[in-house]
Amino acid sequence: MGGIKERIMAQYSRLKVASVMKDTGLVPLFFNTDIELSKKVLKACYDGGARLLEFTSRGDFAFEVFGELNKYALAELPGMILGVGSVTDAASASLYMQLGANFVVTPVLREDIAIICNRRKVLWSPGCGTLTEIARAEELGCEIVKLFPGDIYGPQFVKGIKGPQPWTSLMPTGGVSPNKENLEAWFDAGVTCVGMGSKLISKEVLANQDFDKLEQAVKSTLEIINSVRK
Repeated sequence: MGGIKERIMAQYSRLKVASVMKDTGLVPLFFNTDIELSKKVLKACYDGGARLLEFTSRGDFAFEVFGELNKYALAELPGMILGVGSVTDAASASLYMQLGANFVVTPVLREDIAIICNRRKVLWSPGCGTLTEIARAEELGCEIVKLFPGDIYGPQFVKGIKGPQPWTSLMPTGGVSPNKENLEAWFDAGVTCVGMGSKLISKEVLANQDFDKLEQAVKSTLEIINSVRK
C-alpha cells in the first residue's frame, strides 16, 4: 500500500499536460460506471495514439471508477495522462486530485477551483464563452481555456478571439467531429486542441464493445489532426 499512497497525486505537471495537449491535439472525453469497460475504452484510446483522456464526472460514485482507472493507467499505460471533467466546485476538484487527477476541466469559470489547482500545480481548464471570461481565466493562471459549448460558438468565434489575443490557447468541446472538414475548420481558426466525446467514443462502440473500431477511430482522428496542422 505504501507505493500506492506515494503515487496518489498528479504524476504530470500542468506545463507537461499543456504540452501534451498541444502536441497531440486531442482530448477524448468519456464516462461510464463500469470499471472494466472503462479500462478497455482507455486502452483503446491509448493504443490509437491518444495520450490524454478526460473522465467526465457525471454519475454517482464516479470518483471510485476514476480512482481504479487511474491506477490502471499508472500501472499499464505509460505516458497516459488521465484527468477529470464536469467538475463544478472546489471540493470535487480536490477529491479527484487526491485520486491522482492530472488535469481538471470545468464547464464554468470558478475561481475556487483555480486556486486549489494552482496550489498543487495541476492544470485546470475552465469552460468559457466570452472574451472577458477567457481573459479572467488567463489572469488566474489558466494555460488552455475550454471553449464551451463549442457548437454554439464555432470556429469563427475562435478567429475573433485570436485577433486581439493571439497568445490565447483554446480547446473547443462540443461540436467537434472526427472528420477532416470539421477538424480543419477548428485548427485553421487557431485552436490548440479539441475535446471530443460521443462522436469519437460512440454509444454504438460501447454497446458492441468494439474496441478495435475505437482504436482505429482515435488513430484516424489523430492522423487528420496532424494533416490539417501542416
